[in-house]
Amino acid sequence: MVVITLQRNKCIGCNYCVELAPKQFQMSKKDGKSVLLHANDKKGFFTLKSNEDIIFEDCENASKACPVKIISVKLI
Repeated sequence: MVVITLQRNKCIGCNYCVELAPKQFQMSKKDGKSVLLHANDKKGFFTLKSNEDIIFEDCENASKACPVKIISVKLI
């Protein structure tokens, strides 16, 4: 299982996550910040749990590319 967490309020809108993992991230037209698709919000931390291990590599690359380091990706 892959667990992805996004701290959305700290997003600067660089778009790297969308470029590297477009099936999991998109940019909001309202505020220009990243949105983790199908995630649950808990106090500003958006979390997605997926059984699709194939998404790990793209999300890991997005996490590494994020200049403000607000994306966490774990394989459990």
